[in-house]
Amino acid sequence: MSSTVHIIGGGLAGSECAYQLAQRGVPSVLWEMRPVKTTPAHSTGQLAELVCSNSLRSDDPHHAAGLLKRELERFGSLIIAAARRAAVPAGSALAVDRERFAAIVTETLETASRVEVCRREATEIPDGDVVIATGPLTSESVAAVLTDILGETSLYFYDSIAPIVDGETLDMSELFWASRYGKGGQDYLNSPLDRETYLRFQRAVVDAELAPLRDFEQHLFFEGCLPIEELARRGVDTLRFGPMKPVGLETPEGHRPYAVVQLRQESLARNHFNLVGFQTRMKWPEQKRIFRRLPGLAKTEFVRLGQVHRNTFINAPRHLDPYYRLRADPRIRLAGQITGVEGYLESAASGLAAALYISQERQSRPLEAFPATTALGALARHLTESKAKHFQPANINYGLFADLGKRVPRRQRRQAYVVRAWQDLTEWAQRNRVEIEEIPCEASSLAISNT
Repeated sequence: MSSTVHIIGGGLAGSECAYQLAQRGVPSVLWEMRPVKTTPAHSTGQLAELVCSNSLRSDDPHHAAGLLKRELERFGSLIIAAARRAAVPAGSALAVDRERFAAIVTETLETASRVEVCRREATEIPDGDVVIATGPLTSESVAAVLTDILGETSLYFYDSIAPIVDGETLDMSELFWASRYGKGGQDYLNSPLDRETYLRFQRAVVDAELAPLRDFEQHLFFEGCLPIEELARRGVDTLRFGPMKPVGLETPEGHRPYAVVQLRQESLARNHFNLVGFQTRMKWPEQKRIFRRLPGLAKTEFVRLGQVHRNTFINAPRHLDPYYRLRADPRIRLAGQITGVEGYLESAASGLAAALYISQERQSRPLEAFPATTALGALARHLTESKAKHFQPANINYGLFADLGKRVPRRQRRQAYVVRAWQDLTEWAQRNRVEIEEIPCEASSLAISNT
């Protein structure tokens, strides 16, 4: 068997996997078809290009996403290191200048001594160890190969992405800078709506003309990334309790708006802004017409309009083992959103985990899965122990973790999850002789009730 690992897909999962293997002395070929062959959502040939949001979610160390970031950092994650270098203000979230972020990842891997970046499409599965990390926009050729291996007839659902606007075309007199509850400083631009303006906007969204889907594509959106028009149809206040919630925000005059649209910085130059939570499949002329009704956006120009794209994933509980191997062909591992994890952060985590397990195999060590008490282990638990009949993609959240096993006051539960995860990950690394950064646990000084 070849000593080289073939990684198909240069997104976050594939990039993290290649980097982790290189750090552990394992050579890899990273196959990325862009820019030779592009996708409906990508616009560059850079590795780890972000196509939806520019946010890697909460960086709060007690949030499940914040915990996962710190677990990745303990293994020297390329994706988290690049994100911190390319960070832009985003309150308590970790958001990045997407061009700088992708450039850092690309340069790192193209100059890595044990990584060969192959710029062409992989149309078949190479011999030896393989990691398929083709993400939500898996090419038809790779999807066909997976269909043959797994016996599936359909591997996809549809997702939608939010618009980006040109900051120089915004009317700043109608907007204000603030973060919810003041967390992180004044990192978001906010478009405040009064009741009448909100109701007109909500009705316009409900009545908007949508890009068509074929009959069998209906109801295939992931609940965590629903288009705003789908939310608007569920009730007049659904948007106001969702992406347009005004809680934690006040205008400079001290008033709480009826509803708010938040715009998140997309670049360090503050020239591009993402409409937070405004995924949509409205037709492009409709998007321009309706979004320009928002305060401060009357004359805005759109850098990118929202669109629908295909997300490909397998039924992981049927086909994956805890080490991200295909049960039907264990030399093949999957990583990233094709496994059924949802989000940038989770994709990178699965790529890191796959690399660690391959490295352990190369050293002839018995494999031990990450404990389900850790964020890394909780993700794999979701993929392998969920009910196959009702399996849906998921972001990291404490509902995926093993139960605490004791009564803990509600206000202390997050700290309890973090302290336990930190200790269990340390012990896992020691047992398996895996080097890990001894980063102080930010929750360890907090008293956790044992009642």
